[in-house]
Amino acid sequence: MESNVSPIVLERKRSALLSVFRKVYVWMTLALCITGLTAMVVANNDRIIYELLQNNLLFWGIIIAEMALVFVISGMVSRLSMTTATLLFILYSVLNGVTMSLIFLAYTESTIASTFFITAGTFGALSLYGYMTKKDLSSWGSILGMALLGLIIASVVNIFMESDTLYWIISYVGVLLFVGLTVYDTQKIKRAIMDPDNEIDDNLHKVALLGALSLYLDFINLFLYMLRIMGDRD
Repeated sequence: MESNVSPIVLERKRSALLSVFRKVYVWMTLALCITGLTAMVVANNDRIIYELLQNNLLFWGIIIAEMALVFVISGMVSRLSMTTATLLFILYSVLNGVTMSLIFLAYTESTIASTFFITAGTFGALSLYGYMTKKDLSSWGSILGMALLGLIIASVVNIFMESDTLYWIISYVGVLLFVGLTVYDTQKIKRAIMDPDNEIDDNLHKVALLGALSLYLDFINLFLYMLRIMGDRD
C-alpha cells in the first residue's frame, strides 16, 4: 500500500489519515442521526404511514430515488462539488429514514433500540479491525460483491416464495456479508487515503464522503439483518 510512496508524501498521508477518518465517521454518524430522527417522526405521523402503505407508487418512487442517489454520489462524485455531494448524501439519509420508519410497525421500540446498540458495538469493533489490520483485504472485494448479488437475488426470489427457511438463511448470510463488508470497506477507505494519486485537497474530502456513504450502508444493512434475527415483533 505504501511501498511506492515517497517519504515526504507518505508522511503527509499519515498525518491526513486520522483527520480524514474523523470526517468519515462524523458524516456517517450525522447521516445515521438524520435517518433515525426522520424514521421516528414519520412513524408517529399516521397520515404519512398510511400513504406509504397504501400508495405503492409513492413507496417505490422513494426506493428508486434512493438507489439513484447512491448511483449519482458513487459514480459522479468526481464531477460534483463537495456542497452538492454532501446535500445529496443528506437527502439520501432523509429518504432512507422515511422507508425505515416502517420497522416501527413491525418491531417493538425496545427491540429496535437494543439491536441498534448491539449493531453499533459490533460495527465499531469491525471497523477498528479493518483500520488496524496489516492484512491486505483487497481480494475480498470480488467475493463480497458476488455474495451481495446472490443475497439480492435470493431476497427477490423469497418475495414470491415466502419461505421461512430461506428467510432465516438470508438473514444470517446478510449479517455475515455485512460483517465482511464493514471490515473490507474500512480498509478500502484507508487505501484510498494513502493512494499517492489522491492529493490532500478536495479529492480526499470526496474520499471521506464516499467512505461515509459506504460505511453508512454497511451499518444500516447490518442493523436490519440483525433486527430480523433478534427482533421481537409487535
